[in-house]
Amino acid sequence: MKTLFGKKLKVVNEHSPPEMPEFVVTEAIQLELDRHYQKMKLKSYSDSTIRTYQSNLAQFFVYFKNSDVTTLTKEQIEGFVYELVQKYKISEQKQNMMINAIKSYYEHTLGQPREYYTITRPKRSKDLPNTLSEEEVLTIINAPKNIKHKAILYTIYSAGLRIGEVIRLRVKDVRSDDGFLFVKDSKGKKDRHTVLSPLLLDLLRTYYKVHKPSYWLFEGQDGGQYSATSIQQIYRKAVKETGSNPWSTPHTLRHSFATHLMQRGVNIRYIQTALGHSSTKTTEVYTRVLSINSKTLKSPLDVIMESATFDKK
Repeated sequence: MKTLFGKKLKVVNEHSPPEMPEFVVTEAIQLELDRHYQKMKLKSYSDSTIRTYQSNLAQFFVYFKNSDVTTLTKEQIEGFVYELVQKYKISEQKQNMMINAIKSYYEHTLGQPREYYTITRPKRSKDLPNTLSEEEVLTIINAPKNIKHKAILYTIYSAGLRIGEVIRLRVKDVRSDDGFLFVKDSKGKKDRHTVLSPLLLDLLRTYYKVHKPSYWLFEGQDGGQYSATSIQQIYRKAVKETGSNPWSTPHTLRHSFATHLMQRGVNIRYIQTALGHSSTKTTEVYTRVLSINSKTLKSPLDVIMESATFDKK
């Protein structure tokens, strides 16, 4: 039992899923992890993807430490994933990550056919992306007094970038003459162009005169790449100081970028390209978060009444 707000409110029989057990990686398991790591490196997977796969595979190998993983059946693997879902209540994202890691091991490390293990996946949820109003965005990105912090938030929103893309921006990626930002090695190892706002360009020029970054557009104190954690802290501070929506994250600025463009009638193809989506199907999710009111959508009742002719009698 947990008591909240003194004795006025009580939560009885509060249950939470058990924590994932700690495990020890044996020498044999580490050998398989090393084999997988080498394959992922040769295929030029990103470091973050490799880390995620390795972490999930270690858990998978430990679970089947007394079995030959090369001869496991689809049913055994699905039983393992099912236990994670039922016992530890893992999220759909975690479930998909585990499946991706397992498939990458069988397909790339062991050389099995791609369709060898068609592991059942969770049905994709259709949650709407969180977005902010234009006024809320303006309040948040103008909150930092530090010009570097302000420039970072302006860049995320004005160009629709992910955190990982912002910290990988180089000084030379600001193509002021051509009017675009060059985004190198974004999600899926793809390069792309996105919009360079004249307002952002003015801010970046002022920032450059103060901080004079040498290689990365936004450098840390030691001159290296700025950290994702630091950007999250900047954003959290801005949200707290302005009393803005506490559920929002830096990625909410990217969602808001797309939604605000769509509200203004920008062609979905342009939005797709700016965001780096492979298909318009991914971008179309933003059509479901557009505000529906009398200004954006006319009721058929009004159309009928306007076009109808009535007998004066």
